[in-house]
Amino acid sequence: MTTVAEQQLLDKATDIREGEELNAEALKSYITSHLSGLSGELTVKQFPSGFSNLTYLITLGDNKWVLRRPPFGTKAKTAHDMGREYRVLSALHKAFPYAPEPVLFCEDESVIGSEFYMMKYLEGCIIRSTYPPELKLTPDQVRQQFFNWLDVLTELHQVDYQAIGLGDLGRPAGYVQRQVEGWSKRYRAAMTPDGVPTFERTMQWLQDKMPPESEKVGIIHNDYKMDNVIWSIEDPLKLIGVLDWEMTTLGDPLMDLGCTFGYWAEPNDPEHFRKFAAMPTTTPGAPTRAELLERFSKNLGISVEHFDFYFCFGLFRLAGIGQQIFYRYYHGQTKDKRFARLRDKVESLHLMCEKVIDESDL
Repeated sequence: MTTVAEQQLLDKATDIREGEELNAEALKSYITSHLSGLSGELTVKQFPSGFSNLTYLITLGDNKWVLRRPPFGTKAKTAHDMGREYRVLSALHKAFPYAPEPVLFCEDESVIGSEFYMMKYLEGCIIRSTYPPELKLTPDQVRQQFFNWLDVLTELHQVDYQAIGLGDLGRPAGYVQRQVEGWSKRYRAAMTPDGVPTFERTMQWLQDKMPPESEKVGIIHNDYKMDNVIWSIEDPLKLIGVLDWEMTTLGDPLMDLGCTFGYWAEPNDPEHFRKFAAMPTTTPGAPTRAELLERFSKNLGISVEHFDFYFCFGLFRLAGIGQQIFYRYYHGQTKDKRFARLRDKVESLHLMCEKVIDESDL
């Protein structure tokens, strides 16, 4: 049984946001017809964080699951492919113990208005932009926690994807070039008529400075950050789960770390970038990007000499994701007021791309 302090650290679902309700009656009917031995009242709560796929806590009797579905108002099924995410987890959780176990996939959109899947609920602590005061980690513990967090990412990169049946998950050859060209196209398509940065200099620099194709190929998460992992309540330095697999594919692990660093603000970074920090990376004890890069290189035995490119790409891709979401908000396709703030974040990411380019010796 958890203590009162531990209960305060648990990631909690809350009331559902307006316009994002689910048909609980239809959902219960579907679940009970596909999973045996269930009874009781079904309740639905929503996890309030996240800007992409929507995540709900489903309780039925003594059973708890997490349900994921695409956001309302989206049309691009390939960007929110529930079936693909379910297949990835079905294969991966057997070889990578941090991947949640999926239990049910539904492609019948008449149930809740979209495809969805459910996975077993992992009870633990999720850390977001700041550390919960109840956690009370020392600087040494903060440092070790971040190193443990990075080590799990490199464990993922070393999973034998062929052996677990995920050899067709992506096309590693030409991955970096496709990402640069694809995100350039997507960013231009998502621009809004409100003076949003063009990123043209960034896109050209990424084309010009693209490194030779890496020989290292692995499963890459593509959105690895602190609020996408779960820590044990009893041992907050023990990572027990990795969430949000919608963008996972096969590719260059350095691209994965570059995307992670798009979220990583340090004490010496410009204030405009630090104010959008998605992780508590300025907390006393937190390692620097350089220290994590060194550990990453050692764990995987790969060169990191072109990392300015990967870091700049990570910043640019995050801007592309943010601008796509802001585009939906700008055009009234979502009512989530959190999305209004993304316009300023895109501006900040643009300035950081410019900084990386100006200071790079590539």
